[in-house]
Amino acid sequence: MLLRIASLVGVLLVLTLAVFFIQRTLPADPVRLLVGRNATPEVVAATRTRLGLDDPFALQYVHFLGRLLHGDAGTSLRTRNPVSADVLRYLPATLELVAVATVIAVLGGLLLGVLSARGGWVSGVVRLLTVAGSSSATFLVAIVAILVLYRNLGWFPAGGRSGEFSSSKPTGFLLVDTLLGGDLPGWLDALHHIVLPAAVLAVGSTVAIGRTLRGSLRRVLGSEFIRSAHAKGFTWSQVNRRHALRNSANPALSMAGLQVGALFSGSIVVELVFSWPGVGGYLANSIGAADFPAITGVVLVLGVVYVVINFVVDMLQLAVDPRLRRAR
Repeated sequence: MLLRIASLVGVLLVLTLAVFFIQRTLPADPVRLLVGRNATPEVVAATRTRLGLDDPFALQYVHFLGRLLHGDAGTSLRTRNPVSADVLRYLPATLELVAVATVIAVLGGLLLGVLSARGGWVSGVVRLLTVAGSSSATFLVAIVAILVLYRNLGWFPAGGRSGEFSSSKPTGFLLVDTLLGGDLPGWLDALHHIVLPAAVLAVGSTVAIGRTLRGSLRRVLGSEFIRSAHAKGFTWSQVNRRHALRNSANPALSMAGLQVGALFSGSIVVELVFSWPGVGGYLANSIGAADFPAITGVVLVLGVVYVVINFVVDMLQLAVDPRLRRAR
């Protein structure tokens, strides 16, 4: 456990170093962007000294790391707000979207993997659906979903997070806040708004998890102990539930952890298409304005979330398969 925690800290340090290095090697001058094009050379020099940009690279990185540990990611050049405040404002919407998409991807991948591993015509249909899902771009799926499910059928809203969205909610997670407040209509409204973008976001991850689980299940189902379970009179579903799924879960869990990064990157496109008020839109606007502190803050936060989630997945793998604990 201590070794894994040390590895987690090491990965986070490498992430901060990489982001800091990229930020410092960009051709644009952050001081000029901060003070404006018409600032005098004296003002530019004074600002550079005040920000510590004349210090050696190692000392700049130490100061950068110290500010991060105190929650200071700099000031946005576009909004003039602290980047940490901006990210905290938009991050809950993105985390909620990715969390719901993860649930859909895991459940959908489980269903696809089990059905495709069974064989027969059902397996063929599932494989056809997985090929179609894996070859479709996220933005294309999002546009088709809006055209069909919103414009033609009217089943889901075209965008937004809620009909009565307010940024002053206690946690920022609408599905949680409405439940805590006993607001069932508000919870249903938030769920109605999040289902479609989360399902679109989850398409690629569902296919990846399903394919991985299918390959693992087929290997396990050919094992001797599975044939023995069938010989004892267990049905196919009982064999899967009691034996096969547990012994096939680790590759699928690993894939689920890797897909978290894909979900966060895909969420940027989904948020723009569905007008979702998360960090994706904030990041897109920051890139357009060359707002390097904001870009750095978002990348760091999403990177930390991704690393921590993969650490949790690693712990879940150890809990699911005791053989890994003995091997390590």
